[in-house]
Amino acid sequence: MASASLGQRVVQPVVRLIVSLALTFFGLLLVTFIIGRVMPIDPALAALGDRAPADVVDRFREEMGLNLPLWQQFIVYVTKVFEGDFGRSVLSSRPVLEDIARVFPATLELATVATLLGVALGVPMGVLAAVHQGRWPDHVIRVVGLFGYSVPVFWLGLVGLLVFYAKLDWVPGPGRINIAYQDFVDPITGVMVIDAMLQGEWEAAGSAARHLILPSSILAYFSLAYISRMTRSFMIEQLKQEYITTARVKGASEARVVWRHALGNVAVPLTTVVTLSYANLLEGSVLTETVFAWPGLGRYITDSLLNADMNAVLGGTIVVGLVFVSLNLLADVLYRTLDPRAR
Repeated sequence: MASASLGQRVVQPVVRLIVSLALTFFGLLLVTFIIGRVMPIDPALAALGDRAPADVVDRFREEMGLNLPLWQQFIVYVTKVFEGDFGRSVLSSRPVLEDIARVFPATLELATVATLLGVALGVPMGVLAAVHQGRWPDHVIRVVGLFGYSVPVFWLGLVGLLVFYAKLDWVPGPGRINIAYQDFVDPITGVMVIDAMLQGEWEAAGSAARHLILPSSILAYFSLAYISRMTRSFMIEQLKQEYITTARVKGASEARVVWRHALGNVAVPLTTVVTLSYANLLEGSVLTETVFAWPGLGRYITDSLLNADMNAVLGGTIVVGLVFVSLNLLADVLYRTLDPRAR
């Protein structure tokens, strides 16, 4: 009986999780399919051009299954997605999945650096605000966070380019690397800085790192605003707990009380916050990539949408959705693993 009860406690959450993921993914496929059919863009004309002969357009529709009833089209669509076939891009004439594999590392590089910066600055700021709750450090940090929430990212990116690139010349302009080094680096990992270092192209690596500074800092500011706010909230709650009073009574230094005891106890929910922040940066860097001409997934989807390349748009949207769902799952698993109370 005890073993059956234990097995039930283990199996049921796993089954619920699998069902939840399946329903989420099904909903994502349904939404992208509907978007592809509702958009006032004819896939046949987008692929063949406006001047294609009528018989060629009809044959293309038949080959692509566009003449079938919607429910049959949806079945074909889901089947192809599970086979990894998102169709071909009109712009590049390559398979969409191949294009996404080429551009996604640039988004991963940008979001990863931004998250690391956001954590390195946001956590100490949140702790400082909580320790000085109601005083001027708290007010300053809250205003900085509020500004990060309120200002549109494209505006902040344009101002950053105007000030730090055009006026002060502290950072390079848009792009991922100086055009002079464009052909020096062969893609290995897809991360420009790492690939340049692996090939011994140190000047190219320096150029790629400098180009990364401004866009990653802009994204990091939004990550910082979220992480510092959540850290402050978690820390205020912990600093009111009895174990903190006990540690102080026993003579523990304030630094040890704050950074060891209180921060140690908020590490678990903070891990979830950081993971979700990372997911938001991976899916929400579209405007930043557009402003900085960063050749990542966000810019790829934007350019495809502007050119009525619906295969690329829908494929990119599915990948973004999968990344977000996967990172949400990771956050849930980490929370359950690190916090015994959540089990």
